[in-house]
Amino acid sequence: MEPLTKNSSAVDVIKRFWHIQDAGDYTKVVPLFAEDAVLVDPFFGTFTGREAIAGFMAKMVQEMGDQKTSFTLREVDGGGEVAWAQWTAHTAAGDIEGCGLYRVRNGEMTYYKDYMNAAGVSADNVKN
Repeated sequence: MEPLTKNSSAVDVIKRFWHIQDAGDYTKVVPLFAEDAVLVDPFFGTFTGREAIAGFMAKMVQEMGDQKTSFTLREVDGGGEVAWAQWTAHTAAGDIEGCGLYRVRNGEMTYYKDYMNAAGVSADNVKN
């Protein structure tokens, strides 16, 4: 893959994010976030700043591994500084569909928020 630059599109940055995430070590996506980025997870809360996001990603490595959860990217698109992705989480309790909204400036993620289909989702099958 080509290196990302300050001129990389939001779609290119998010495709890289998913490529890295697919390997299972969420901590490796942290350099894609701006120093003052905000990440909003529907179950674990809001994380502000790269350091807080790094802590969350370390927790996700453990949580997703313990729960044997994996993700499949279905589609990524967007324009300008904004991108979105549709994905499926594969959990022991079944598949959960969701989407992420992303803002990218100067080749770095500044905002990321996930949404999930509420049908069939409970805190018990996402976190302990």
